[in-house]
Amino acid sequence: MKIRSDTAKASILRVLNESGKPLGASHIVSALLSMGVDLQPRTVRHYLLKLDGLGYTKLVSRRSGREITERGREEVSRTDAMARMGIVSAKVDSLGYKMSFDLRDGKGTVIVNTSLVDPGDFSLAIKEMQLVVERGFSVGGMIAVAQGGTRLGNIVIPEDEMCIGTVCSVTLNGIFQKEGIPVVSRFGGLLEIKDRKPVRFVNMIEYRGSTLDPMEVFIRADMTRVRNAVLRGSGIVCASFREVPSAAVEQIRHVEKVMKVHGLGGILAIGRPSQPLFDVPVSEGYSGLVVLGGLNPIAAVREAGIRVSMQSLSGLLDFSRLVPVQKCLKRNMNDQTTAHW
Repeated sequence: MKIRSDTAKASILRVLNESGKPLGASHIVSALLSMGVDLQPRTVRHYLLKLDGLGYTKLVSRRSGREITERGREEVSRTDAMARMGIVSAKVDSLGYKMSFDLRDGKGTVIVNTSLVDPGDFSLAIKEMQLVVERGFSVGGMIAVAQGGTRLGNIVIPEDEMCIGTVCSVTLNGIFQKEGIPVVSRFGGLLEIKDRKPVRFVNMIEYRGSTLDPMEVFIRADMTRVRNAVLRGSGIVCASFREVPSAAVEQIRHVEKVMKVHGLGGILAIGRPSQPLFDVPVSEGYSGLVVLGGLNPIAAVREAGIRVSMQSLSGLLDFSRLVPVQKCLKRNMNDQTTAHW
């Protein structure tokens, strides 16, 4: 089957963007095959030269191959929306399947969101995040930190930025799946908190109809009020709605207890069998499950007036890279520079 030139180039860019490292033509060919795109190495090299000319890729070395440029990443993000319909849902399922975290020994990879802040704002950002964790509006209290010029997973940190990784709520999907519990991710939404209790969803975006992570959309649109929920007991936080078999609810409660031992959490509410949860109907034989958004701490940072750029569902990170947010705060107070990271 003949593959259109623009489709081939877009696919190559997507492979380089997701790899997080330089790749040679042979490795790109293998990755393309897994996506259902069959191209010969010679053809891939031809397209890479074209992409070099457009400024979307650049040659690192003959041995390492090419990497995607910032302009190339922007081009990937501009891919036709209709072609990307449901990409968030697919990414949720893919990352949940690939993560390897084992509840029994607390080892393996988890799914993270990444956010960039100015080094001068790092201490203030961590303080804001700690408050969110203490009030129970996060997916546990573990974070990862990396300084400029290094990597956090597949993310290369700019020299003049600090990177903060937070556990993504999709990590729970992966944990449940590895425990044999099927999970259906329905939507991401904004949940109203009143007198420190969840009341109702005031906004919802279905995963399968979205090209962007709903949580990221809400935060960028300044629709959250996480700091109000933390400081005053009433506000708007990010949360997602899932469905799980009602027969698995007791097992989920047990899994939740073990997760807390490892500093993970996020389950806000579990519904009754076949009954609506916060007025959201569920399928027969299923129970609703509301999970807090992993980006809630970052939403609070943004609401505090601190400049932050974020990327949800950034990828997988070994759990050993994460530490309690309280430890990060104490460490930063003891050493006001960022070099120690």
